[in-house]
Amino acid sequence: MKQQFKIGSLKLKNPFLLAPMLEPNDIAFRLLCKKAGASLTYTGMINPLSKQKLVLDDKPALQLFCNSTENLAEFIKKYDKKVSLWDFNLGCPSKLAKKFCHGAYLNDLDAIKQILITIRISTKKPVTIKLRKSPNALKILTIAEKYCDAIAIHPRTNAQGYSGTPDLEFAKLVKSKIGTKLPIIYSGNVNEKNAHELLKTFDFVMLGREAIGNPNIFAKLTNKKIRVNFKDYIKLAIKYKLPFRQIKYQAMSFTKGMKKAKVVRREIVHAKTIEDIKEIYKL
Repeated sequence: MKQQFKIGSLKLKNPFLLAPMLEPNDIAFRLLCKKAGASLTYTGMINPLSKQKLVLDDKPALQLFCNSTENLAEFIKKYDKKVSLWDFNLGCPSKLAKKFCHGAYLNDLDAIKQILITIRISTKKPVTIKLRKSPNALKILTIAEKYCDAIAIHPRTNAQGYSGTPDLEFAKLVKSKIGTKLPIIYSGNVNEKNAHELLKTFDFVMLGREAIGNPNIFAKLTNKKIRVNFKDYIKLAIKYKLPFRQIKYQAMSFTKGMKKAKVVRREIVHAKTIEDIKEIYKL
Protein backbone atom coordinates (compact mmCIF):
# COMPACT_ATOMS: atom_id res chain seq x y z
CA MET A 1 0.00 0.00 0.00
CA LYS A 2 1.36 3.40 -1.02
CA GLN A 3 2.27 5.59 1.95
CA GLN A 4 0.14 8.69 2.40
CA PHE A 5 1.64 12.03 3.33
CA LYS A 6 -0.98 14.38 4.77
CA ILE A 7 -1.10 17.57 6.80
CA GLY A 8 -4.73 18.03 7.72
CA SER A 9 -6.69 17.84 4.47
CA LEU A 10 -3.58 18.55 2.38
CA LYS A 11 -2.22 15.54 0.50
CA LEU A 12 1.46 15.71 -0.41
CA LYS A 13 3.53 13.61 -2.81
CA ASN A 14 6.41 12.98 -0.41
CA PRO A 15 7.73 13.97 3.04
CA PHE A 16 10.38 16.45 1.82
CA LEU A 17 9.58 20.13 2.40
CA LEU A 18 11.47 23.33 1.61
CA ALA A 19 11.96 25.04 4.98
CA PRO A 20 10.88 28.66 5.43
CA MET A 21 13.85 30.98 4.81
CA LEU A 22 13.59 34.73 4.44
CA GLU A 23 16.24 35.54 1.83
CA PRO A 24 16.52 32.39 -0.32
CA ASN A 25 12.81 31.61 -0.72
CA ASP A 26 11.82 33.95 -3.52
CA ILE A 27 9.14 32.76 -5.95
CA ALA A 28 11.66 31.61 -8.59
CA PHE A 29 13.62 29.53 -6.08
CA ARG A 30 10.47 28.02 -4.58
CA LEU A 31 9.21 27.02 -8.02
CA LEU A 32 12.55 25.37 -8.81
CA CYS A 33 12.50 23.39 -5.57
CA LYS A 34 8.96 22.24 -6.33
CA LYS A 35 9.95 21.21 -9.84
CA ALA A 36 12.92 19.30 -8.44
CA GLY A 37 10.69 17.35 -6.06
CA ALA A 38 9.82 19.33 -2.90
CA SER A 39 6.23 18.44 -2.07
CA LEU A 40 5.62 21.75 -0.31
CA THR A 41 7.48 25.06 -0.24
CA TYR A 42 7.32 27.66 2.51
CA THR A 43 7.57 31.41 2.12
CA GLY A 44 9.88 33.42 4.31
CA MET A 45 8.39 35.24 7.31
CA ILE A 46 5.55 37.60 6.42
CA ASN A 47 3.84 39.99 8.80
CA PRO A 48 0.06 40.36 8.33
CA LEU A 49 0.54 44.15 8.36
CA SER A 50 2.95 43.96 5.42
CA LYS A 51 2.03 45.85 2.27
CA GLN A 52 4.45 43.93 0.05
CA LYS A 53 3.05 42.27 -3.05
CA LEU A 54 3.07 38.51 -2.60
CA VAL A 55 3.54 36.15 -5.53
CA LEU A 56 2.25 32.72 -4.56
CA ASP A 57 2.17 30.81 -7.85
CA ASP A 58 3.76 27.76 -6.18
CA LYS A 59 0.79 27.60 -3.75
CA PRO A 60 3.15 27.57 -0.76
CA ALA A 61 2.75 27.35 2.96
CA LEU A 62 2.66 31.00 4.00
CA GLN A 63 4.58 31.65 7.19
CA LEU A 64 3.07 34.27 9.49
CA PHE A 65 5.36 36.37 11.68
CA CYS A 66 3.46 38.35 14.30
CA ASN A 67 2.80 38.82 18.01
CA SER A 68 -0.84 39.90 17.88
CA THR A 69 -4.01 39.27 15.88
CA GLU A 70 -3.93 42.73 14.29
CA ASN A 71 -5.04 42.45 10.62
CA LEU A 72 -4.53 38.70 10.80
CA ALA A 73 -8.02 37.57 9.76
CA GLU A 74 -8.11 40.13 6.95
CA PHE A 75 -4.70 39.04 5.68
CA ILE A 76 -5.69 35.38 5.67
CA LYS A 77 -8.91 36.16 3.81
CA LYS A 78 -6.92 38.04 1.16
CA TYR A 79 -4.53 35.19 0.38
CA ASP A 80 -6.33 32.05 1.53
CA LYS A 81 -7.10 30.71 -1.95
CA LYS A 82 -3.47 31.11 -3.02
CA VAL A 83 -1.80 29.08 -0.27
CA SER A 84 -1.67 25.40 0.70
CA LEU A 85 -1.51 26.01 4.44
CA TRP A 86 -0.81 28.67 7.06
CA ASP A 87 2.24 28.40 9.30
CA PHE A 88 2.81 30.43 12.46
CA ASN A 89 6.47 31.22 13.14
CA LEU A 90 7.50 30.63 16.74
CA GLY A 91 11.04 29.64 15.85
CA CYS A 92 12.93 32.60 14.39
CA PRO A 93 15.89 33.56 16.66
CA SER A 94 16.92 36.69 14.71
CA LYS A 95 17.67 40.12 16.18
CA LEU A 96 14.55 41.41 14.43
CA ALA A 97 12.44 38.76 16.18
CA LYS A 98 14.00 39.68 19.52
CA LYS A 99 13.44 43.42 18.97
CA PHE A 100 9.72 43.02 18.22
CA CYS A 101 9.08 39.96 20.43
CA HIS A 102 8.16 37.78 17.47
CA GLY A 103 9.16 34.24 16.52
CA ALA A 104 11.09 32.34 19.15
CA TYR A 105 10.92 35.34 21.50
CA LEU A 106 7.12 35.34 21.74
CA ASN A 107 6.55 33.76 25.14
CA ASP A 108 3.10 35.15 25.93
CA LEU A 109 1.03 31.96 25.93
CA ASP A 110 -2.26 33.83 25.81
CA ALA A 111 -1.14 35.83 22.76
CA ILE A 112 -0.03 32.61 21.06
CA LYS A 113 -3.39 31.02 21.82
CA GLN A 114 -5.35 34.00 20.46
CA ILE A 115 -3.26 34.07 17.28
CA LEU A 116 -3.78 30.35 16.68
CA ILE A 117 -7.53 30.65 17.34
CA THR A 118 -7.75 33.53 14.87
CA ILE A 119 -5.86 31.60 12.20
CA ARG A 120 -7.97 28.49 12.83
CA ILE A 121 -11.34 30.25 12.49
CA SER A 122 -10.19 32.29 9.47
CA THR A 123 -9.36 29.37 7.18
CA LYS A 124 -10.28 25.82 6.26
CA LYS A 125 -6.71 25.23 5.12
CA PRO A 126 -4.31 23.33 7.39
CA VAL A 127 -2.56 25.28 10.15
CA THR A 128 0.95 24.54 11.43
CA ILE A 129 3.49 26.09 13.78
CA LYS A 130 7.28 26.04 13.83
CA LEU A 131 8.86 25.78 17.28
CA ARG A 132 12.35 25.91 18.74
CA LYS A 133 13.70 24.17 21.81
CA SER A 134 12.84 26.40 24.77
CA PRO A 135 11.52 26.23 28.34
CA ASN A 136 8.10 27.15 26.93
CA ALA A 137 8.07 24.74 23.98
CA LEU A 138 6.10 21.98 25.66
CA LYS A 139 3.58 24.47 27.07
CA ILE A 140 3.09 25.90 23.58
CA LEU A 141 2.67 22.36 22.32
CA THR A 142 -0.38 21.79 24.54
CA ILE A 143 -2.01 24.87 23.00
CA ALA A 144 -0.95 24.09 19.45
CA GLU A 145 -2.31 20.56 19.42
CA LYS A 146 -5.83 21.97 19.85
CA TYR A 147 -5.65 24.25 16.82
CA CYS A 148 -2.93 22.92 14.49
CA ASP A 149 -2.70 20.16 11.89
CA ALA A 150 1.07 19.62 12.27
CA ILE A 151 4.00 20.81 14.38
CA ALA A 152 7.47 21.64 13.03
CA ILE A 153 10.28 21.42 15.56
CA HIS A 154 13.78 22.86 15.20
CA PRO A 155 15.54 21.58 18.33
CA ARG A 156 18.10 24.34 18.77
CA THR A 157 17.79 27.11 21.36
CA ASN A 158 17.61 30.84 20.58
CA ALA A 159 21.18 31.22 21.81
CA GLN A 160 22.39 28.56 19.36
CA GLY A 161 20.74 30.23 16.39
CA TYR A 162 21.74 27.98 13.50
CA SER A 163 25.03 26.83 15.03
CA GLY A 164 25.86 23.87 17.21
CA THR A 165 24.14 20.52 17.19
CA PRO A 166 20.34 20.19 17.14
CA ASP A 167 19.01 18.30 20.16
CA LEU A 168 17.48 15.28 18.46
CA GLU A 169 16.33 13.88 21.81
CA PHE A 170 14.25 17.01 22.45
CA ALA A 171 12.62 16.63 19.02
CA LYS A 172 11.85 13.00 19.89
CA LEU A 173 10.30 14.19 23.17
CA VAL A 174 8.01 16.50 21.19
CA LYS A 175 7.09 13.56 18.96
CA SER A 176 6.35 11.34 21.98
CA LYS A 177 4.17 14.05 23.59
CA ILE A 178 2.07 14.40 20.44
CA GLY A 179 2.04 10.67 19.65
CA THR A 180 -0.12 9.94 16.62
CA LYS A 181 -2.42 12.97 17.08
CA LEU A 182 -0.53 15.20 14.66
CA PRO A 183 2.33 14.86 12.16
CA ILE A 184 5.70 16.16 13.35
CA ILE A 185 7.94 17.95 10.87
CA TYR A 186 11.63 17.81 11.79
CA SER A 187 13.90 20.75 10.97
CA GLY A 188 17.58 21.24 11.72
CA ASN A 189 20.66 20.11 9.75
CA VAL A 190 18.60 17.84 7.49
CA ASN A 191 20.67 16.69 4.54
CA GLU A 192 20.85 14.04 1.84
CA LYS A 193 22.59 11.58 4.18
CA ASN A 194 20.27 11.74 7.20
CA ALA A 195 16.85 12.65 5.75
CA HIS A 196 15.60 9.10 5.26
CA GLU A 197 16.87 8.04 8.70
CA LEU A 198 15.04 10.94 10.35
CA LEU A 199 11.84 9.86 8.63
CA LYS A 200 11.90 6.66 10.67
CA THR A 201 11.01 8.86 13.66
CA PHE A 202 9.32 11.93 12.18
CA ASP A 203 6.55 12.31 9.61
CA PHE A 204 8.16 15.00 7.44
CA VAL A 205 11.54 16.71 7.16
CA MET A 206 12.33 20.29 6.17
CA LEU A 207 15.43 21.11 4.19
CA GLY A 208 16.75 24.64 4.58
CA ARG A 209 20.40 25.56 4.22
CA GLU A 210 21.21 22.34 2.34
CA ALA A 211 18.77 23.43 -0.37
CA ILE A 212 20.22 26.93 -0.82
CA GLY A 213 21.75 27.00 -4.29
CA ASN A 214 20.97 23.31 -4.52
CA PRO A 215 17.29 22.65 -5.30
CA ASN A 216 18.35 19.34 -6.87
CA ILE A 217 18.69 17.88 -3.38
CA PHE A 218 14.94 17.25 -3.62
CA ALA A 219 15.40 15.37 -6.91
CA LYS A 220 18.02 13.17 -5.27
CA LEU A 221 15.87 12.46 -2.21
CA THR A 222 12.84 11.58 -4.33
CA ASN A 223 14.79 9.75 -7.06
CA LYS A 224 13.52 12.11 -9.73
CA LYS A 225 15.51 12.19 -12.95
CA ILE A 226 14.76 15.86 -13.54
CA ARG A 227 17.50 18.37 -12.74
CA VAL A 228 17.25 22.15 -12.51
CA ASN A 229 20.02 24.74 -12.70
CA PHE A 230 20.80 28.44 -12.49
CA LYS A 231 19.69 28.96 -16.07
CA ASP A 232 16.21 27.82 -14.99
CA TYR A 233 16.38 30.21 -12.05
CA ILE A 234 17.34 33.18 -14.26
CA LYS A 235 14.40 32.53 -16.59
CA LEU A 236 11.96 32.53 -13.69
CA ALA A 237 13.62 35.52 -12.03
CA ILE A 238 13.20 37.55 -15.21
CA LYS A 239 9.61 36.35 -15.62
CA TYR A 240 8.73 37.49 -12.11
CA LYS A 241 10.78 40.69 -12.37
CA LEU A 242 12.85 39.93 -9.28
CA PRO A 243 15.25 42.70 -8.20
CA PHE A 244 18.84 42.42 -9.38
CA ARG A 245 20.19 42.21 -5.81
CA GLN A 246 18.11 39.05 -5.30
CA ILE A 247 19.34 37.50 -8.55
CA LYS A 248 22.92 38.34 -7.56
CA TYR A 249 22.39 36.70 -4.15
CA GLN A 250 21.10 33.52 -5.81
CA ALA A 251 23.95 33.59 -8.36
CA MET A 252 26.34 33.44 -5.39
CA SER A 253 24.38 30.59 -3.80
CA PHE A 254 24.34 28.49 -6.98
CA THR A 255 28.15 28.39 -7.03
CA LYS A 256 27.92 25.74 -4.30
CA GLY A 257 29.89 22.69 -5.46
CA MET A 258 31.02 24.41 -8.65
CA LYS A 259 34.59 24.11 -9.94
CA LYS A 260 36.52 27.33 -9.33
CA ALA A 261 33.62 28.60 -7.22
CA LYS A 262 35.78 31.25 -5.52
CA VAL A 263 36.78 32.71 -8.88
CA VAL A 264 33.16 32.77 -10.04
CA ARG A 265 32.01 34.44 -6.82
CA ARG A 266 34.64 37.16 -7.20
CA GLU A 267 33.30 37.86 -10.68
CA ILE A 268 29.71 37.96 -9.42
CA VAL A 269 30.66 40.57 -6.80
CA HIS A 270 31.51 42.99 -9.64
CA ALA A 271 28.43 42.17 -11.75
CA LYS A 272 26.18 45.15 -12.41
CA THR A 273 23.46 43.64 -14.63
CA ILE A 274 21.66 40.39 -15.35
CA GLU A 275 23.64 40.20 -18.59
CA ASP A 276 26.87 40.27 -16.54
CA ILE A 277 25.57 37.35 -14.47
CA LYS A 278 24.60 35.42 -17.61
CA GLU A 279 28.06 35.97 -19.06
CA ILE A 280 29.75 34.73 -15.88
CA TYR A 281 27.56 31.61 -15.96
CA LYS A 282 28.05 31.30 -19.74
CA LEU A 283 24.30 31.31 -20.35
